[in-house]
Amino acid sequence: MKKILTAALSAAAIATVIAPAALAADAVRYQEQAPVYQESDARNGVKIGYLTCDIGGGVGYVLGSAKEVGCTFSSIDGSRTDSYAGALRKMGIDLGFTTRGRMVWAVFAPTAGYHSGSLAGLYQGVTAEATVGAGVGANILIGGTSGSIHLQTISVQGQLGLNVAATGTSMTLTAVN
Repeated sequence: MKKILTAALSAAAIATVIAPAALAADAVRYQEQAPVYQESDARNGVKIGYLTCDIGGGVGYVLGSAKEVGCTFSSIDGSRTDSYAGALRKMGIDLGFTTRGRMVWAVFAPTAGYHSGSLAGLYQGVTAEATVGAGVGANILIGGTSGSIHLQTISVQGQLGLNVAATGTSMTLTAVN
């Protein structure tokens, strides 16, 4: 029994000496091979700006809601802004009311180019949100025009009110001249 205990303690002592050295070697190896972070998305696009949408207040009617949105595209360098108007429609469990809200998306393109009105179109997906006073939500929406400029798939949303929602969602955007 003493031999087994002695062997176990010896193995534990050796492991505590060798393990940190092995971990340090792995860390150095990882740093040498670590990928360089780039502002891109799954479609290998370049982030060209942000789309910020103000959502009008409204009431959720158990099976859904419809609210107006006013959005502004802002380029990363601040040289360009474009306005969009539209509607945000939810179908599913949407209980309560909100007074106002805001969503923000990153906007990607295959190159750094952007044409006026490029974000107009229909976006569809799902939404989940919870609000008691101030609340948060997440939207997973895809779509837009058949062009190559697109929104980051997931957006963050903040709103004021008393609401809970888990819905299928569609958002239609039209360029405002």
